[in-house]
Amino acid sequence: MTLTLTVVELTERFPTFRVAVALLQGMQAGGATNTRVEAFAAAAEQEARAALQGKAPADFAETQDWRAAYRAFGSKKTSYRNACEALLRRIQREGSLPRVLPLVDLYNALSIKYRIPAGADDLAKLVPPLAFRYARPGDSFYDLASDPAPDKPLADDPPAEGEVIYADSEKCLCRRWNWRQDARSRVTEATTDAVVVLQTLAPDGAERLTQAAEDLDRIAGNDLGAACSWAVASADEPQVALPFRRS
Repeated sequence: MTLTLTVVELTERFPTFRVAVALLQGMQAGGATNTRVEAFAAAAEQEARAALQGKAPADFAETQDWRAAYRAFGSKKTSYRNACEALLRRIQREGSLPRVLPLVDLYNALSIKYRIPAGADDLAKLVPPLAFRYARPGDSFYDLASDPAPDKPLADDPPAEGEVIYADSEKCLCRRWNWRQDARSRVTEATTDAVVVLQTLAPDGAERLTQAAEDLDRIAGNDLGAACSWAVASADEPQVALPFRRS
């Protein structure tokens, strides 16, 4: 089978957008804290704290790029922050990030190290193809960050038409480009195969994106036991494909 991802709808309006999509298979995503991932995450936090000395996350050029992009598709509230800015704000406020699962801790560390939004979904819960595109009628979204009462299901909070989203063929995987992930494809301790996306809008972001993808490949292979393959979609190559087998 082939996992495809396209950014073709966005390239004319956002020509500097690039996304590295990585397929991790045969992974140990959960369980006890992985000491080598923990060391990498702690080092990334230390670097982020140093970079934040005397400045706010909003001062970084990468943050300003994303804020401008959010405004361009109509999301004007500053409470809607890209995933990387949200992590940096937490670092500034609390000094560190929560530990969730080794894979989540790894992509969060890559996010703050290279100042790129990052996220992951369980491959078994996805219905390819994948796309960064504009929302349209019928898109659904169940917020991963929602915490409903035990007797109440998550509520559908669909994106506004024209909002930039990340989606598979059935549902929205992330609203407002990289603001909040959907609960239905979340990575859990049982996840063995995952799709990770790393994103940049920075005109000079290509090298950092490649470095982040190479780090993900190396650490996921050495420390999470995953076979990793990845590719970068951009205005020059708006659709990429990765072969895979369903577990």
